[in-house]
Amino acid sequence: MGQALSAAQRAVLALRDMVMSGDLAPGERLYEAGLAENLGLSRTPVREALMHLAQEGLLARDGASYSVRAFSEADVIDAIELRGVLEGTAARLAAERGISTPMASEMQGVLSVLDGIVSVGANGLDFGAYIAGNAAFHALLSRLCGSDLIEREAARATRLPFASPSSFLRVQQEVHAFRESLIEGQRHHRAIFEAIEAREGARAEALTREHARLARRNLEYVMHQDQSLIARVPGLVLVAPAI
Repeated sequence: MGQALSAAQRAVLALRDMVMSGDLAPGERLYEAGLAENLGLSRTPVREALMHLAQEGLLARDGASYSVRAFSEADVIDAIELRGVLEGTAARLAAERGISTPMASEMQGVLSVLDGIVSVGANGLDFGAYIAGNAAFHALLSRLCGSDLIEREAARATRLPFASPSSFLRVQQEVHAFRESLIEGQRHHRAIFEAIEAREGARAEALTREHARLARRNLEYVMHQDQSLIARVPGLVLVAPAI
């Protein structure tokens, strides 16, 4: 059983990397036998991996066959907006319901770490540390309201790689103007949590939705001003540039 799970996990990781890197092109039909041979695995874990990636939204399924999904720029915008709506709802409910002292302390710890990371300024910022801290903030944000349903749906909304809160951070390392937006993002983090602590639900929700739109601004830059950066954003090779 353990070996089967291990093989399935390896298949998921390998196939996800192949899709997000563009090795498997949008629209390409995937054949279980060929993939199993290429990956050196049996067909069972490959079949499980195909089902898993279809659930993530990276693959399209038609009966028993799978193909790599192709996305439009509008799809990416919708995914970012959906994440903003769900995280905004989580923030509003956390403000309205109140949060526990341990969770407040945990969030303060995350924010303090991020404060230290951005305190050196945009040019000296440790991007790896910021990505980890940013992921921790967003994961905790979806838990603050105490709803398993909200947490689960927020996680589902980030399964598409370009909808993740960290999706465009690598691009921001390459573009100086975007480096400054990381500091802006941390100001957003602080403001969102301050609104939650003040029990200001509407403000917490609005700030959270505005924060998600930083990713949309980065998307528009990459897709329309510097397409050489597309390969730096996980999964964006699956998106056809608007004509």
